[in-house]
Amino acid sequence: LAGLPLWTLPALGALAVGGGFAAYFTLPHVKIRIDKFLDPGTGDTYQIDQSLAAFVNGGLFGQGPGEGVVKQSLPDAHADFVFAVAGEELGVIACIVIVALFATIVMRGIASALKETSLFALLATAGLSVEFGLQALINMSSSLSLIPTKGMTLPFLSYGGSSLLAISLTAGFILALTRRRPGPPEEP
Repeated sequence: LAGLPLWTLPALGALAVGGGFAAYFTLPHVKIRIDKFLDPGTGDTYQIDQSLAAFVNGGLFGQGPGEGVVKQSLPDAHADFVFAVAGEELGVIACIVIVALFATIVMRGIASALKETSLFALLATAGLSVEFGLQALINMSSSLSLIPTKGMTLPFLSYGGSSLLAISLTAGFILALTRRRPGPPEEP
C-alpha cells in the first residue's frame, strides 16, 4: 500500500520463516507448543479436544442459546474459546455468519482505506483493519485447531474489559480516519 517493491515481499516472508525456525530451536516454550500442535500425543490437549467437541455437539443449527455444556468444563470459554461456545449453542450456520461479519468489516475498512487521498489515513486504516481481521482469524483458527492455541480474544464477542476497550478504540480510529470531511464551499 505504501509503494513497497513487490520483490521485497518474498524476502520478508523468508525472513519471517527464518525467525519462526529460530524461535522454535531457541525458545523452549515455543518448541513445546508447536510440538504439541503437530503431535497431540506429546502433551495435554484438553482445551482443544473440548473445543472441537463443542463444534461437533452444535451441529448445523446448534443446541440453542444457553443450552451448551462445553462452557462448564472448558477453561476460558468466555474469552479464548467463545467461538467454540457459539459453535455449540448456535451451530455452524451462525459461525459462518460470524466469519462473514468479520470479513465484511475488514473488507469495508480496506475499501474505505483505498479511497483515501492521505497516505497516513490509507496506511492507518488498512493496518487497523488487517489487525482486527488477524485477531479474529487467530482466535477462530485456534478454536478449530488449525493453528496452535494462542490466548487471543475474539473481537467484540469475548469477555474482557481491556480487550473490548482496545477493539472499540480500533473501530473508532477506523471510523474517524475514513469519515467524510466536508470541503470548502464551491464558489459560483
